Amino acid sequence: MTNLTFSVLHLFCGIGGEALGMQEAETEYRGINANFLNLGGIDSDPDACKDFEMFTGAPAFCMDLFSREDYIAFHGHEPPSGWREVKPEDLRRVTGGINPDVLSTSPPCKGFSGLLPGKSAASEKYQALNRLTVRGLSLVLEAFKNDPPGIILLENVPRITTRGATLLKKIKSLLAGHGYLFHEGNHDCGELGGLGQHRRRYLLIARHPNKVSNFIYQPPKQRVKSIGEMLGPLPMPDDPAGGPMHRLPRLQWKTLVRLALIPAGGDWRDLKDIKPEQYRLEYIPRGGGPFGVQDWEQPAATVIGNAAIKGSNAAAVADLRLGHIPREGVYRIQKFDEPSTTVTGAARVNTSNGAACVADPRLTQRDNRHPGVYRVVKFDDPAPCVTGTRFGSGAPTVADPRLEIGPNGYHNICRVVPWNEAANTITGATRPASGAISVADPRFDRTFRNGLYGVQAWDKPGYTVTGARNPHSGTAAVADPRIPADNERPDPPPIIISLDGTWHRALTTWELLALQGFPLFHANGSPVVLSGKNDARWRERIGNAVPRQAGEAIGMQILRTLLLNAMGTWELSNIPIWVNPKIYPEIIKSAHR
Repeated sequence: MTNLTFSVLHLFCGIGGEALGMQEAETEYRGINANFLNLGGIDSDPDACKDFEMFTGAPAFCMDLFSREDYIAFHGHEPPSGWREVKPEDLRRVTGGINPDVLSTSPPCKGFSGLLPGKSAASEKYQALNRLTVRGLSLVLEAFKNDPPGIILLENVPRITTRGATLLKKIKSLLAGHGYLFHEGNHDCGELGGLGQHRRRYLLIARHPNKVSNFIYQPPKQRVKSIGEMLGPLPMPDDPAGGPMHRLPRLQWKTLVRLALIPAGGDWRDLKDIKPEQYRLEYIPRGGGPFGVQDWEQPAATVIGNAAIKGSNAAAVADLRLGHIPREGVYRIQKFDEPSTTVTGAARVNTSNGAACVADPRLTQRDNRHPGVYRVVKFDDPAPCVTGTRFGSGAPTVADPRLEIGPNGYHNICRVVPWNEAANTITGATRPASGAISVADPRFDRTFRNGLYGVQAWDKPGYTVTGARNPHSGTAAVADPRIPADNERPDPPPIIISLDGTWHRALTTWELLALQGFPLFHANGSPVVLSGKNDARWRERIGNAVPRQAGEAIGMQILRTLLLNAMGTWELSNIPIWVNPKIYPEIIKSAHR
């Protein structure tokens, strides 16, 4: 058995998704095995480099590929002391003098992404970031110009074809000038890798015909799994078995309510159809709850260390063993026209030692009170004599008709001024209710993007995992049918069960890692934790990555092409072809002859 090894180098590796997939690719033809030797990855983020090494076992090199001019344009200041531009010879040192057979690059896509407003995307800052696509490729082609990579891959978001059209023209011109043939198009990483999400991506694949004469077949498509298939076997959120990346985001109460009201598969646009009067939150305490009274004939709720009547668990019982019959006389009312019961020394209302209450009929006989008690004087009549008594004992009140504010009254209370009219005098009032005026502002033209507060269905594939994925900026919640028990989460946030019987909750960072197809556990069984402790940075690197399974599927086709090319042979298939030049029909005709 003979073995062939082909080398691969990665630029802007994110957290090394495609690198890991290509490293796992292995193929065999007529007793000859072939696999990849991962020369390493290059990224400007030290944490991304650490993640790359953890997942691949290959070295990662922290290098900033900006030109000095673009560094200043992006960061807004001069680079730190000791910083210098990367040169072609630096890349040759990275590979240890080995000329790579394959180059895979996934340049920063933030400037091309539709998540970035068009005005920001057109700014010089993001144009400088976008130019890394050209500079990185130029450095590689210059570094290995005597023996260029046989195959080059450039992966990015589909919108690069519009927002980065000018840069793509430069890249194609650069590749053509170095003798490459290329193919570009979009694919779904979910279909290539059998993931639990749909992930549309742009791919430019270039082949140098002088080094690789064989064409490259496209990977076969696979079934895209549902979110439930990917997340169902995992521990529940907040379970320590998932590690610190599996902590459920602590959202505000109003956000939890929004997610609960949005149907699975919907987003914020469904909230406009909600009729608030049709919905009420129903609190159903489990185990009795505060002030809970337990049934004498049923098992008790769990006994906890801080059990109390007002606590979080039932601590009272309906005890039927009372057997107490109060004695005659308790709360007894005596008739006014009958003899009283015996007067005792302990006579009280709530005791049995004699009745201490009477039904007194003389309420209407009190005609000697002051005639002005609770008296209301007409506004246009003379007032009675003014005394020193209170309102309830004779002091009069008046029916004042002056409720309406007159011409000299204060008119700015809760005042809303039309947008196209002059404002009233500005006073020192601080609140609308005390005189500070408000305005009817017509400039509310904010358009929310589709997907905000989106809730994904458990039994369907997920949406693309992006670097800024959270419930407030995209579809980052799921209708989970697995309602956890109280004792399954040590620090439980509120759970609102939606009308469909599921828990509409945010996805944890660890679950996003799963949807991207990355390993979740180390060999020793401990959960994977990315470098650093910043959850937002974790999510950004996960969203930037190329899914491992998609990288493996692409890598398998490239590896087989390289193997057949090295053996001086080729094969036919009905699978679609990448980089199919015009000369191939002549090759097929000669094969038939």
